[in-house]
Amino acid sequence: MITIELGRRLNQLKLNPAQVLVLGFAGLILIGATLLNLPMASQDGKSIGFVNALFTSASAVCVTGLVVVNTATHWTVFGKVVILILLQIGGLGFMTLATLVALLLGRRITLKERLIIQEELNQFTLSGLVKLTRYVIISTAMIEGLGALLLSTRFIPKYGFVKGVSFSIFHSISAFCNAGFDLTGESIVPFVDDVVVNLTIIFLVIVGGLGYTVYMDISQNRKFKKFSLHTKLVLIISALLLLVGFLVIFIVEYNNPATLGKLSFKGKILASAFQAMTPRTAGFNSIDTGAVTNTTAFLTIILMFIGGSPGSTAGGIKTTTVGAIVLAIISVIRGTDDVEVYRKRIPHDLVYRALAVVGIALALIIFVTMILSLTEKDASFLDIFFETTSAFGTVGLSRGLTPNLSVLGRLIITLTMFAGRVGPLTMAFAFAKKQKEYKGTYRYPEERILVG
Repeated sequence: MITIELGRRLNQLKLNPAQVLVLGFAGLILIGATLLNLPMASQDGKSIGFVNALFTSASAVCVTGLVVVNTATHWTVFGKVVILILLQIGGLGFMTLATLVALLLGRRITLKERLIIQEELNQFTLSGLVKLTRYVIISTAMIEGLGALLLSTRFIPKYGFVKGVSFSIFHSISAFCNAGFDLTGESIVPFVDDVVVNLTIIFLVIVGGLGYTVYMDISQNRKFKKFSLHTKLVLIISALLLLVGFLVIFIVEYNNPATLGKLSFKGKILASAFQAMTPRTAGFNSIDTGAVTNTTAFLTIILMFIGGSPGSTAGGIKTTTVGAIVLAIISVIRGTDDVEVYRKRIPHDLVYRALAVVGIALALIIFVTMILSLTEKDASFLDIFFETTSAFGTVGLSRGLTPNLSVLGRLIITLTMFAGRVGPLTMAFAFAKKQKEYKGTYRYPEERILVG
């Protein structure tokens, strides 16, 4: 009901959809921080402090997974339930859940609400948004339920029935939402060579990171030739990133005694696949992230920056953004004016938008990294760069820096997670005084400049 009231109040204000999303997520973070700051949320019966509560709430709502305290040992059942609710709302989007309740109550979805849903789900048109929202909710419940059922076959024998069931539900939701929060206290490290746990979480994270429009398209058309260009690019780019990540990690870390070196061959395969998947903004880890080689760490940073796909629970600049830029580069090399793939032409305005996303994201990461280099003087540059990219990509992986961040550092990372969740372009639009659609009747004369 808090989500519905928040959505209703925001709809009454004269705000554009981007501003509603920014304020909506900010409101959820503040509500979550207030609840997590209560003494009853902590095991020791003492308030964790508002900055730490704010950091944890932002990490949950932004489905990041960075934590300043151990989720398994610090929080009470109340605190863990609050975190679970926050990451579920953050993964689906507060307007998605608000729409669900409105539909259950028989209330009509207004045009402004449809515009906000369109912005939140990253859709091109307003048509079919309510139908898509229903599909999102139903498919999410089914996938998370299946994931919990599979995980329970391993968690119940290890932790007992009640604890095993709760662990299965929590980790299934956390994985599908690409959140990375865990209740084991060691992420997936205790199950590094467990086939069921690894493959289930990998499946949940990948499906959650593909986007609802993608598997809606797959379920309706079922043949690759009939898929939309968006779906084709998402599937191909995602597969390439996973394959490259797996091969590099497997080769580079094979003999590293601190990561894959002591594992069996099966364990090496599973751990390599898991670590290639987790930078897609999942945040789980099955080996010590801080012990990997610099090569693997840098590759992980690149994968975290790219993230998942549009309209999904994942963060990052998104796979299709990278795809559009790569295809544009190929078209320049070929000497063609149009960006073409699969006998389709990608509009130039989408390429410009992709460049804008990358530019804003890079500028934000560079700026935050520079600031943290001043505030966290005892940390290495690689650890700071890794932490910043992880926060922006809403990944949740860390090389051990998060618990040691200063108060200012925690606030900066909190803002970075927030910016990464709502998206760089949405942030830019939301804080602009006015979005103007320029339709001039004249154009300035063209003049060339030297580039490259």
